[in-house]
Amino acid sequence: MSRISHCFAQLKAQQRTALIPYVAAGDPNPQVTVPLMHAMVSAGANIIELGVPFSDPMADGPVIQRASERALKYGVSLRSVMAMVRDFRKDDPTTPVVLMGYLNPVEVMGYAAFAQQAAAAGVDAVLTVDLPPEEGAELVQELRKHQLDPLFLLAPTSSTQRIKEICAMASGFVYYVSVKGITGASHLNVAEVAVKVAEIRALTTLPVGVGFGIKDASTAAAVGAVADAVVVGSALVNEIERLAVQPDKIPAAIGMMLAEMRRAIDAT
Repeated sequence: MSRISHCFAQLKAQQRTALIPYVAAGDPNPQVTVPLMHAMVSAGANIIELGVPFSDPMADGPVIQRASERALKYGVSLRSVMAMVRDFRKDDPTTPVVLMGYLNPVEVMGYAAFAQQAAAAGVDAVLTVDLPPEEGAELVQELRKHQLDPLFLLAPTSSTQRIKEICAMASGFVYYVSVKGITGASHLNVAEVAVKVAEIRALTTLPVGVGFGIKDASTAAAVGAVADAVVVGSALVNEIERLAVQPDKIPAAIGMMLAEMRRAIDAT
């Protein structure tokens, strides 16, 4: 059983919802990332989603775009991110880590080399935002060779057939994008999310994570009541940006935000 499957099985037995924070690796500088990862776990994060900085992050809003830019100024690359995961694994062998990013750096490295090196570093799953499932067979095959879960996005506009196709290729969990738009969007409708999550659950046994538009403890709790996992990104990255000139304060500040979300989700 993969770390992700084990994590969700444990949470299901406890009747709890997973909390999955997203941060961009190397933001605001490479020395912050690993201590921040540990702080997030201590605050109640169950799975960490680590963004691979990219120069053209088309799915991301301005907040995460700027995070990528800050990391890229330090030359943070896909190999750098894997090194951070390897460092994190020295003290945390259990918390699942998802790499989220774009296909270009993976293609440059080569699918086989990427899958082998990611697995060796301690990565558990890969979400390539701009890789549609009908073009993903080759990468998915390499990921599965190394027991890495391929993750895919579902959208509010995804048809029943599309949901079936994506869930058939995915493992670990599926990621439902709760709004029509980019990360950081503000028009989250929890009632609509609940309807779509129910539709997805009728078509797959995989856990359903929900992200985009979750800004605080109250929205995290509302989504947590209808989903198997709550994914929060832009709200955290915005706080990291605010503290970019005081990077030593970032792990504690993000930990406080996540702890508040964890309490709210658990109380629902």
